[in-house]
Amino acid sequence: MAEDARDGYAALGPVAEDTRGGYGARGPAYVPDPARTGDVTVARGEHTHGGPAARAPREVRRHSVRGQVLDALRTALVGGELVPGEVYSAPALAERFGVSATPVREAMQRLAVEGAVEVVLTPRELAELAEVRALIEVPVMLRLARTVPAERWAELRPLAEATAAAAARGDRAHYAETDRAFHRAVLSLAGNTQLLAVADDLHRRSQWPLISAPALRHGDLVADAAEHTALLAALIAQDLTVVQSLVREHFAGSDG
Repeated sequence: MAEDARDGYAALGPVAEDTRGGYGARGPAYVPDPARTGDVTVARGEHTHGGPAARAPREVRRHSVRGQVLDALRTALVGGELVPGEVYSAPALAERFGVSATPVREAMQRLAVEGAVEVVLTPRELAELAEVRALIEVPVMLRLARTVPAERWAELRPLAEATAAAAARGDRAHYAETDRAFHRAVLSLAGNTQLLAVADDLHRRSQWPLISAPALRHGDLVADAAEHTALLAALIAQDLTVVQSLVREHFAGSDG
């Protein structure tokens, strides 16, 4: 489950069970801002909210806007105004509430943490995240390959093995956690806390599910995890060509 949302990330598809406040149905999906990807597309014949026929929740006052928007959204969830499986964008909801998009995004982020909504990506957004991650991490890993001694890389083997074990079980949630832990450990060797924070945020966002896409197959997950072990071997051998190739393929071809 995503803990935060950024502009341009679409949300659609199954979401987590939520029984808070009497709302027991699976919650709606959320699109923080579709501006970079054009009109929001909805799979399975669903439609977006915000057109002239949509029911508009009550307008909220300007003071304590974020809290009021959050309360109004929770009321709309309980009352069925926000329908499970539908797509909602921050700009469209903001217009309906009579506020700016910022407090709506913040409220939706809170609901995502609670499990009432889920953020998902479009294929284009996932590709963009992979490109940015490669621009940041490939040069760093190449520099580390030249400078970090082999024994330091060997210390990371348990982390790579943990990702492989999670993948073998088909445990996507634990795999996502161990995958991030492995990448954090590698990048921490650069000694740059700002780099680590940015890279980890991009990594977490890249693990959000895709719109209308099936879950990663078990064999793909296992193959993705195996790339961690191969990367460590290349880093130990200081094989820069293989390091660069593995990192780029890892970003482009999987959730890792």
